[in-house]
Amino acid sequence: MKNKTSHIDYPKDVFTSLKELLSMERFAQVMSLLANKQKVKSVLGGKHASKLRGRGLDFEEVRNYVKGDDIRNIDWKVTARTKQTHTRVFSEEKEKPALIVVDQSKTMFFGSQVRTKSVVAAELAAVAAFRVLKQGDRVGGVVIADDGIDIIQPKRDRRNILRFLEKIVTRNQALADSVVASRENVLKEAMLKIRNLVTHDYLVVVISDFNQYSLDVMRFISQIAQHNDVILAKVTDPMEKIIPSTKFVAGNTDTQVTVDGKHKALRDHFETGFESDYQNFQSQMKKHRIPVFTINTVDSIDDQLKDVFAGRKK
Repeated sequence: MKNKTSHIDYPKDVFTSLKELLSMERFAQVMSLLANKQKVKSVLGGKHASKLRGRGLDFEEVRNYVKGDDIRNIDWKVTARTKQTHTRVFSEEKEKPALIVVDQSKTMFFGSQVRTKSVVAAELAAVAAFRVLKQGDRVGGVVIADDGIDIIQPKRDRRNILRFLEKIVTRNQALADSVVASRENVLKEAMLKIRNLVTHDYLVVVISDFNQYSLDVMRFISQIAQHNDVILAKVTDPMEKIIPSTKFVAGNTDTQVTVDGKHKALRDHFETGFESDYQNFQSQMKKHRIPVFTINTVDSIDDQLKDVFAGRKK
């Protein structure tokens, strides 16, 4: 894909750059994506992570029971046959491959105060990728745009992350010139490819605003979650929930509308609609035990990740 805007000096926080994404590595230690590392109050801890498998355990051998062994691992069939207590020994799986899915479509190209949603999604994808690599697992990525999908196969290689981040930057910086295509078709195509790519026991992190996601796309996500761990990060902007109490003009390259935020009824309806949509989305995902957390475009990403993964309340 050619970048039509390569001559532009991209403003920071509106667009991202490879340099900015590489700098996100310093926040990787804040984020833990293994189930057995979660704090109790973390969004991925306790009941929220009841389906997360961590890295899992591989059966290794059956041997004689030794004092101190976990009695829950006693192999009663072997014990009955040999008349001696035997226990099953497990070893932790060596890896848990991960796929980071990041949305860089036109609906993400919005930010009312500090950064655009597309920049925040790119930053979070970088942090997640570096975190997985530090855990010693293979990591790959999928970048979703309005006019196509980029897939980076999971590898345990820092250069692979670099390729992933370069794809994100290219798609991100093309948002200024991109034209909204059939979003639903692109999303369905992406989810279908992801479902075929992640066979079982993968960690799949999907970063998006989850606006206008159809039931078909949600069904794809639930199908992926049947044999894999799925975590959803919803990127939000304050103005999606609370509009200014003044009259203003909003629009894009094609359309402009005047919004009179002085009307309290309109502001209340706007906020209620956002909360209702989010609660419904969370409820649907909860049925499949898929954890969802939000990241906003205003607060620093490291502080937000500490809140999410340490279970802190603002």
